[in-house]
Amino acid sequence: MAVMGATDGAAPREGWSSRTAFILAAIGSAVGLGNLWRFPAEAGENGGGAFVLFYILCVALIGLPVLLSETLIGRHGQASAPESVRRVALESGASKHWSVLAGMGVTAAFLILSFYCVVGGWVLYYIGVFVSDLFQTGLTGGAFQGRPASDIESLLPSLFGNGGLMVGLDFAFLAVTLYFVARGVSGGIEWVATWLMPAFFALLILITIYGFATGAASETVAYLFTFDFSKLTPEVMLAAVGQAFFSLSLGVAGMITYGAYAGKDVNLGKTSGIIASADTAVALIAGLCIFPIVFAAGLSVSAGPGLMFQSLPVAFQNMPFGSLIGVAFFVMVAFAALTSSVALLEVPTAWTMERFAIGRMPSAIIVAIGAAILGALSALSFNEMADFRPLGFIPTFAEANFFDALDGVTAKLFMPIGAILTCVFVGWIADTRLIDSENGLDGALHKLWRFLVRFLCPLALIAILVVGLSS
Repeated sequence: MAVMGATDGAAPREGWSSRTAFILAAIGSAVGLGNLWRFPAEAGENGGGAFVLFYILCVALIGLPVLLSETLIGRHGQASAPESVRRVALESGASKHWSVLAGMGVTAAFLILSFYCVVGGWVLYYIGVFVSDLFQTGLTGGAFQGRPASDIESLLPSLFGNGGLMVGLDFAFLAVTLYFVARGVSGGIEWVATWLMPAFFALLILITIYGFATGAASETVAYLFTFDFSKLTPEVMLAAVGQAFFSLSLGVAGMITYGAYAGKDVNLGKTSGIIASADTAVALIAGLCIFPIVFAAGLSVSAGPGLMFQSLPVAFQNMPFGSLIGVAFFVMVAFAALTSSVALLEVPTAWTMERFAIGRMPSAIIVAIGAAILGALSALSFNEMADFRPLGFIPTFAEANFFDALDGVTAKLFMPIGAILTCVFVGWIADTRLIDSENGLDGALHKLWRFLVRFLCPLALIAILVVGLSS
């Protein structure tokens, strides 16, 4: 049976075995630490319900149109992200240099991969910590039973002080990512999506039920779904726009790359809607999963990026089955992080294969070695740090370590600029008939999507860019 993504008259290329595989892989690409870590942190720091409501609106009006734009470029181009953009541009009578927009995405994916695997290493560290404690306390014991909260809060700073361990964990997570990407689309990437994503969803639902049964459920629901519009300040609105953009992993050419493996029988409009809906649902359920546990422990939900790696381990301390829930929680996070890191590695790997005409395995290894070097520098930049400042929660580049600098340049420059150029390209440059034949939309939905891509999305993304550069 021919794989999806093969083109007529050409040698068969890699592709998804089914529409379901494509959807699961795309959801896996989008669902990651941005949903489980950044969304609860952003919601906690920005007033809860007002932020959540505006975030959902931004996903529908900004995230989804850009997601569909990226996917249709890839499906039509049937190549790596830059080559797909180049083909669409040439067919539209435009300059081939529009491929620079995807080139920025490929660069961003490579840079993000290098420090994303560092955070993946932290997740592996916490799995080990909770597994060790599970053997000591048993299934019914609380996590870190009998130890003061200060000991638990020091776990991450202690890890930061061990440069060798940090680098080793980074390499371990990157090695697992490399293994699956090197196995190919159907044999590796699709396998990760079709097995780990269902397991991830099952764990997320089970832990959420546990949190509601043992934690502060009513307080959580009131916090997340009570819409106090007095809290909907310009700062909160901009934070919601940014979270919608980053949650869907836009601007890193991932959806262009994955779209290139999709067959012509896939309705991209409907599929993009499913992907965006699933991603948003995960973010909301993550809040319902995490906040009951944090509220019940009397901890602050506005702890920012330390919510997952400092507040939650403390919250697990005296809960029933705390150690077991700690293991399950961080295994769930590892699944989400892996499906995203696989997508990040696939983007530059696909480009390297095509650009230098070499096989998948050597291409993936070359990219992984480069990411390992940058990742080691990122990991070591935390060595002996006394504070906790990961993933873009710092005021200026000048105060950043290497990890923060990579995150800053990708989040504040590469990703928004690449997404802006995508909107301009699809909305104004690409041939209308070509775009219409790929997007799977009809009637009013098609007109709305075109309006959003041409006007609202670029303006919102420009706002993200301006604020990011001025902060």
